[in-house]
Amino acid sequence: MYDNFSMLPPLLLFLFPLAYSPGPGNLFFAALGARHGLRATVLPTLGYHGATFAITLVAGLGAMRLSGGDQPLDMWLKLAGSVYILHLAWKQATTGPQLATAQARPMGLIGGALLLVLNPKAYAIIALIFSQFPVPGPAEAALISLIFTLNNMLAFFVWSLVGEALSRLFRNPGAAVWLNRSLGGVLVAVAIWMLRA
Repeated sequence: MYDNFSMLPPLLLFLFPLAYSPGPGNLFFAALGARHGLRATVLPTLGYHGATFAITLVAGLGAMRLSGGDQPLDMWLKLAGSVYILHLAWKQATTGPQLATAQARPMGLIGGALLLVLNPKAYAIIALIFSQFPVPGPAEAALISLIFTLNNMLAFFVWSLVGEALSRLFRNPGAAVWLNRSLGGVLVAVAIWMLRA
């Protein structure tokens, strides 16, 4: 293991801009927080980050080969992920004046995990982490996977809070419709971003 966790400060510095910048996952969870509130983001966040930890650990142990962007699998992941996000964008944009209702069910644990699995940008980031921080053994792979997952989870929490705060600013029906359509547009941008990643 790295002596005294000496790789932790550079790892956290490396991960900070990746986790907190307005990427597809953060924008998606901001929109989810705006539509359903912070509490409704808990299950999809756990699903997303459970999948994050598992895939990162497998990659760190070398049992999975992360492709470099030319593989047919990447193309299908990009397409499937973009279609999934576009479906969610349509649901968001066509919601009426209400921001969160009983009929507008939030995403669950499996939906959150699916969002990670279909996000090609996540695989690229995981490959980048292990190219910068090679792991001599399973303990280091587990430690890096855990730090990456927890740091990312905190970022999603922050962005979900931002989304929930936005929804409070748009309480009247006309403003709520405008916000729902705007968030639908953000999700369309996320889908295009994922497709071009």
